Amino acid sequence: LQERLGPQGVGVVIEATHLCAVMRGVRKPGTVMTTSAILGNFRANARTRAEFFAHLDRPAPGA
Repeated sequence: LQERLGPQGVGVVIEATHLCAVMRGVRKPGTVMTTSAILGNFRANARTRAEFFAHLDRPAPGA
């Protein structure tokens, strides 16, 4: 997104079920893994980053 669109900032959050954690290994049904990537203004400006995560109803990493 950053390279193609050239925005001032990009925030991406992915939340998914990790099948290895559900079916093998720890075998915990309902286990959800979350990862995020924050670039540009979202990374440089704590207020902008907090606003982004507020829209997702979750605390910003490092807050």
